[in-house]
Amino acid sequence: MELMNSIFSWIMKKRIHQIELFIKYPHEVQNDWLKQLVQAADETEWGVKHGYKDIKNYNDFKRNVPLQDYNSLKPYIEKIRQGQQDILWNEEIKWFAKSSGTTNDKSKFIPVSISALDSCHYKGGKDLLSMYCNNNPETKLFSGKVLSMGGSLKTESYGNGNYHGDISAILMDNLPFWFQLIRTPDKNIALMDEWEEKIEKMAKYTAEDDVTSLVGVPSWMLVFINLVLEKANTKNLFDVWPNLELVIHGGVNFDPYKEQYNKLIPKAGFNYIQTYNASEGFFGIQDRNHEDDMLLMLDYGMFYEFIPYGADGEFDESNVLTLDQIEIGKNYALVISTNAGLWRYKIGDTITFTSTDPYRIKVSGRTAHFINAFGEEVIIDNAEKALQFACEKTGAVVREYTAAPIYFRSETNNGAHQWLIEFKKDPSDLKLFSEQLDTALKDINSDYEAKRYDNMVLDAPVIHKMPNDIFYHWLKQKNKLGGQHKIPRLSNNRKLVDEILSLQDKQY
Repeated sequence: MELMNSIFSWIMKKRIHQIELFIKYPHEVQNDWLKQLVQAADETEWGVKHGYKDIKNYNDFKRNVPLQDYNSLKPYIEKIRQGQQDILWNEEIKWFAKSSGTTNDKSKFIPVSISALDSCHYKGGKDLLSMYCNNNPETKLFSGKVLSMGGSLKTESYGNGNYHGDISAILMDNLPFWFQLIRTPDKNIALMDEWEEKIEKMAKYTAEDDVTSLVGVPSWMLVFINLVLEKANTKNLFDVWPNLELVIHGGVNFDPYKEQYNKLIPKAGFNYIQTYNASEGFFGIQDRNHEDDMLLMLDYGMFYEFIPYGADGEFDESNVLTLDQIEIGKNYALVISTNAGLWRYKIGDTITFTSTDPYRIKVSGRTAHFINAFGEEVIIDNAEKALQFACEKTGAVVREYTAAPIYFRSETNNGAHQWLIEFKKDPSDLKLFSEQLDTALKDINSDYEAKRYDNMVLDAPVIHKMPNDIFYHWLKQKNKLGGQHKIPRLSNNRKLVDEILSLQDKQY
């Protein structure tokens, strides 16, 4: 295993030179990818309709191709699901990443091509390991196993050999042979459909492995880790896997989970790496130890665009920007064109740039996940920072949460924000927790502060301490356990909040 560790470490470090090239020439790399993508798709149904053969530059592309969302691309995607090809992309597509759907029960089916697998998703995994090896030259990561958690994969109903499932399941089912050598558990367990049975078998199967790294969505990985520790009758994960050195996480903000992980993995300076990957692609990697921003990956078969806020506080789709036009610290809705046939596709995420040399980003929220019922424009990034502040002031640890507006409170005729919070550790004083949350939101968000002034529009937050595992049971009720599924953090309507509140008094 020591020899294998040395070989893998050497291979991974070789990629660093290529990463340095796109860092040095970011705009040239992006322009080249736009040209390659357009040329590859110029004879597809989409390419013919939008005059791809006549596109010579970005301005042509912007003029010929309107901004898209899932609904506008869905008719084309449905053709591919039914077995037609050369619709959006010039390769055969037989995999579809099924999105979690969040509060909407209707699922999205994102096409995944061979190019997207090889030069985006898998390349992202290799680059992550390359950066880690470069930053940690004494690593023993490859002397043991990578424990990865995935979803499940199902055959499409059209009978044409196509598949759909979580992107994690699609990746796991098609992993290159070299990665199969170093991962655990076996695919027949990792791809099981029934979540609770799967983690039971995973815990049993992997307990005897020499696990050196964990990969997964923080919330679901935490459920699995607690099961492993319960079976081993310990509270220290090093008692089970003494050579564990890395946790790779993505999908949700890690900050609310960090304290819980630190208690279960009690080692100062332990390595955590954040990734920004989704069904649509692999976008960013935390390239520096103990920093919380990510390097935007520019040579993964994707062309990026960015929608800024306009003067009215809404995203201004008439003013779409390219990489060379962005500014540090501003919120942008992310738009991508990919080597799987997503064209000028609004992914639904918002990001901010922390650096332009190189381009580093943070995910600030979702375009659909915010509270703006009263003009307060609270986004997920605001909520996460305010919760962290309130936790620090009251000793609390939050397991899960969601928030939504109360439109009119009978006592005051004002609105408010209602927070449903499941605590891992209760605050020392719930009233103080609410006050600190409110204070932090005012400091972070001037629109919220203005609406809270003298309680003229918004009253103080209304906090509901929720029963243990209520969010878990809501996900179970929705058949959304495991994989990429997660609790929507903010909603601009009360559908989710009212559903979860209705579960309070039920017995499970």
